[in-house]
Amino acid sequence: MTRDFPQSRRSPGRTRRLAALLTAAALLGQPALAAARCTNETEQAVFEVEALKSELMVVATTCKGNNEDRYNDFVTKYRQALVASNRELGNYFARRGGQRQVDVFITELANARSNNARQLGSDFCSRNSGLFTEVMALETVTDLPAYAATKDLLHSGVSACPGGAAAPAHSTASRRSKR
Repeated sequence: MTRDFPQSRRSPGRTRRLAALLTAAALLGQPALAAARCTNETEQAVFEVEALKSELMVVATTCKGNNEDRYNDFVTKYRQALVASNRELGNYFARRGGQRQVDVFITELANARSNNARQLGSDFCSRNSGLFTEVMALETVTDLPAYAATKDLLHSGVSACPGGAAAPAHSTASRRSKR
């Protein structure tokens, strides 16, 4: 037995317009869901470099192959930038709670990156092992912060400038256009 349902009086054009409106609203709302940014670009760069370092450490300890050696090569090549970043991170937290807050941030960042790896499962290594090739191909050590900014690694449960003033999130494309 089949049932006949009354035809909708809505025109197909109206349904398409509604779908387009909902899609536009979802796309426009996405920047608000992204991680807040530091009001100071230097501080933002510090958090992005720390997130990249944490991601590479998770790749090194999670994925098979010579990734631990590749991580050590990364640390050796970028030692100067990593030391400066770590110093700036310490300075940031010295104004906002001291070493304990540094430790909390680093731990939360590592946990967030590890949780992301667990969620991705076997896809994590195939998606992220190429990071070593990319980062080692940078022309100069000073390119590291800009590269880290393109990876969008702070959105995973840890925000930049925790406990401090933060600016609304901007897309990476809009950040690059300002440079």
